[in-house]
Amino acid sequence: MATSRAEKVTEFLTCVICQELYTDPCTLRCDHTFCRKCVTAYIQTRPDAIQSKTIPCAFCRQDTKVPHPSRPVEEWAGQIKPSTIIQGLIDTQADVVKTGSASCCSVCEKLGETTPGASWCSECQVSLCERCAKMHVANPASHDHEICDLSGEVKVKRRRKVVCREHKDEVIKLVCKDCNEAVCQTCCVIYHRKCESVVTIQSMMPTMKYHLRKNAEHLSKKIHRKHTIVQKTNKKVSGIEKNKEKQLMNEVKDITDKQTKQLKADVKLEEIEMQMYRQHCEFIDQALVSDCEMDLYDAYQAWESGAVELGDVRDSDTEDTRRIGDIRFTPDTDNVQHILDDLQLGKIDVTYQDQGTCLPPPLLVDTIDGKMAGDEVEPDLRDITVLIVDGIQTVVVTDRRNKCVKSFYTRNNQLRQSRLPLDNSPRGVTQLKENQVMVAVPDSSKIVTVEVTPELVLLSTITTSKAYFSLAVLRPSSLAAGGVACVDILDMGGHVLRSVTTHNNETLFACPDYMCVNNKGNILVSDRGEQSVTCVTLEGDVVWRYAPTGDGSLDPFGISTSPTGDILLADISKVTRLTETGDCVTDHKDIGCDPWGLYVDRHDTLFVCDEGQIHEVNFM
Repeated sequence: MATSRAEKVTEFLTCVICQELYTDPCTLRCDHTFCRKCVTAYIQTRPDAIQSKTIPCAFCRQDTKVPHPSRPVEEWAGQIKPSTIIQGLIDTQADVVKTGSASCCSVCEKLGETTPGASWCSECQVSLCERCAKMHVANPASHDHEICDLSGEVKVKRRRKVVCREHKDEVIKLVCKDCNEAVCQTCCVIYHRKCESVVTIQSMMPTMKYHLRKNAEHLSKKIHRKHTIVQKTNKKVSGIEKNKEKQLMNEVKDITDKQTKQLKADVKLEEIEMQMYRQHCEFIDQALVSDCEMDLYDAYQAWESGAVELGDVRDSDTEDTRRIGDIRFTPDTDNVQHILDDLQLGKIDVTYQDQGTCLPPPLLVDTIDGKMAGDEVEPDLRDITVLIVDGIQTVVVTDRRNKCVKSFYTRNNQLRQSRLPLDNSPRGVTQLKENQVMVAVPDSSKIVTVEVTPELVLLSTITTSKAYFSLAVLRPSSLAAGGVACVDILDMGGHVLRSVTTHNNETLFACPDYMCVNNKGNILVSDRGEQSVTCVTLEGDVVWRYAPTGDGSLDPFGISTSPTGDILLADISKVTRLTETGDCVTDHKDIGCDPWGLYVDRHDTLFVCDEGQIHEVNFM
């Protein structure tokens, strides 16, 4: 089994040009990976590429533009981005050491001796003889290091220690979230003193593992879906070819040749994508079983930066062409008698797939009953957000009727609940930190901050000059709040810094009951009174406004953005999807409820609360 797995991994780490393990892998625009030296050698065999100042892919022939073509051709491949995914997998594979093999004590070796190693320190990455192992344990600086016995045929993973490039004697153990950078202690003191969020990599481990497992599951589903597509397409190709053999007609032959060529190209694209997804899944699996913090962090950062998440290759095509979906031959019985004369066997109907806004129907994954012990009346869930607390997915909702905030989470395969009573009815909820949310309590003109452990704990309460229904955190020091006919920018003490009410002397808002912030930092306001969605900047300038009239008019509630920037809007008994520029894409009508609040996580999973339930919906 182990050999089979190793062979599978080696297959994914083999360059198609030199047929050996990747050396300094780099990835072209088409997402195919090669050794950098192989790319350089291949360029020099293509004079046309040198003339057009592009790098052709040796696999699919797609061109990649050279960022700085004025430099020598030998340096072009050096400008291509390195493949962190492939290199990480190579490094992880290389880090597995057979400890049963003969190895010398690292300490004795430095002294010119060749004493057999009897133990392994995973922290210091050294083998130790019995004498040095005792000294290692006795040393105050290393007394708590994990020592492994090397007497048996055991496999031990090396823990990759990443040393700061500037401070060579310090290991990177911290992450500055403001700068999105892994740093050492000295770098933190010197360069990140003003940053507000610096944490240890160790503290991020549960959250990183959760998201990596989710992403691996996401990729596995994509692989299964594409495998099914490949099977169906191959079956269709076989059917067409058999049909062509039976009907030797020039008309049918020409069009079937075109169709089979296109379908086979589709199969090749699907197979390429499946191979890439398998590589990414393998990389994630290796990172998850590793004990190294930096392995996990590198894999997590690859996902955060978007280096791993790939759409279909066809999605990047810019040609405005329609794809043949089916070819059907209908016999014309009236003309059978003229077959030998004019070969009018019938008519050929060509139907085309709709390349418009057709999206797969949403899939209901789970439903949670919003009622819990302590409720005096049936729940009225108004808004929702989802946090990952110590690796546990936690759904937080506001219950207007029962005047409380609720959390739902799973621990030890058991659904658990927490309830935080308030003095009045809560409405909007937004995430402040990884384990904190802010809740609007308009009837009391208050905003409360709640810690999520995932149990709910009240941290603080601020009193505001107005009643606010919706909230959205802009940055650690400010937030947006929607009140009657206004959207205010507040500091964390609840003081109004700026108020947005009009644009070009026209009233902008009436009932901004829901809002969120998009990936550009602008505020998206869902206004039921104005029947509109408005995108405004922090300065109050209107970027766009979506307010259809007539039969398509809105009755908007909750609003959230997807990882790709799309906007999902709760609208009566459906969810409307908009582009980040405010154009309507489609309506999802079969989500199984009348949505109020909604939230989209980074895996494109939609969480919806209706009056008494919480629904988890997958749009993949």
